[in-house]
Amino acid sequence: MRIISYRERGFADFCRLLQRRAVPDASVSKLVSQILTQVQKRGDAAVLEYTERFDGVRLKSTLLRSEPPKPERELAHALELARKNVQNFAKRTIPKDWSCTNAQGAIVGERFVPLERVGIYVPGGTAPLISTAIMTVTLASVAGCPQIVVATPPPVHPVLHYAIKLAGATEIHQMGGAQAIAAMALGTESIQAVAKVFGPGNRFVVEAKRQLLGVVAVDLLPGPSEILVIADDSADARFVAADLLAQAEHGQDSQALLLTPDKGLLEAVAKQITLQIQKLQRRDVLQRALANGCSLVQTRNLQQAIHLANGYAAEHVSLQVRNPKKILPLIRAAGAIFVGSYSPVAAGDFFAGPSHTLPTGGAAKSFSGLTVDQFFRRSSVIHYTKSALAQSCKPITTIAAAEQLDAHANSVAVRFAKWPEDE
Repeated sequence: MRIISYRERGFADFCRLLQRRAVPDASVSKLVSQILTQVQKRGDAAVLEYTERFDGVRLKSTLLRSEPPKPERELAHALELARKNVQNFAKRTIPKDWSCTNAQGAIVGERFVPLERVGIYVPGGTAPLISTAIMTVTLASVAGCPQIVVATPPPVHPVLHYAIKLAGATEIHQMGGAQAIAAMALGTESIQAVAKVFGPGNRFVVEAKRQLLGVVAVDLLPGPSEILVIADDSADARFVAADLLAQAEHGQDSQALLLTPDKGLLEAVAKQITLQIQKLQRRDVLQRALANGCSLVQTRNLQQAIHLANGYAAEHVSLQVRNPKKILPLIRAAGAIFVGSYSPVAAGDFFAGPSHTLPTGGAAKSFSGLTVDQFFRRSSVIHYTKSALAQSCKPITTIAAAEQLDAHANSVAVRFAKWPEDE
């Protein structure tokens, strides 16, 4: 991991690197484009071939028809509690139809309708990401989407299968990577195309979503996990180190960053990382992640730490400072903000309620995390009476004339013109 201080000559260059924008890798883009083309041309055959090539599993069909076994009681109970937290949080943010009367007497408003068919990607990998199923599929279920299609790489772990069903999936396909996104977005002989694709994934999944945007709607483009901790001398080095390691555990591309003006804390965190990593199962993954994407940074003061954090726009921002509620309003770009030393990011990853599908790679400057309203289609509603339109006729035709669109003006004026049969 890298340790750097504001006193060092290279600090300014390091700070410029924190002003990130997610740019796709050219080699990844090329391979993904080839995969999308093949799935569009050859449908199921291409998906099955890529599944065997990339996942090492030969299937006759991607559809998972079996029912999952129920896990042991404690895990089943924990999953149900997590699902209820996510469900209750989502219910509070369901968009509601509304209307009002404008100044000329027309009724205007909005109507929200759940998307009919949605596709959700749940990553596979070395561990069953049951939390991702809970944090994504549950939102589609709360929104009332009639058809919830889930894609996840084979072989599907029984506990993940259970979590996906528990969260409300109506259709599960054993497929991963760019080919899964292509199948859901474009459709195949056996998979009906969806209206929108959701969920996190590796760089190939993210690039597929990027290339298919416009063919299908997408939620956001979340990549490898990341955490940024802002801490002062009141922070517990054990907690900070544990939080950094927790996010680094996701994979070797994970990013972990500590910003603190306190040199003593920085040194203590470095020591704690070295101690704690020895007790963790995924030590090899952690060591690669720490070598590639972990930085412990001594800033001039907390103000500089906040400035750098807003430039970095992390997926997770943890405020382990003396007065976190004072700092909270100053954080303008973050996927999720964890307030205080007893708000570990793991609580948000697994249990708290808000979805853990969040923007990464600096995208939090313009994207928000996954929310239930993204599973709705919004339509404007406009209702004029004859009286309301009469009051609006003059300004509408004036604007139409300014844009030289006389057919627009006529479509309003004709409703008040006298015709021969009227006389």
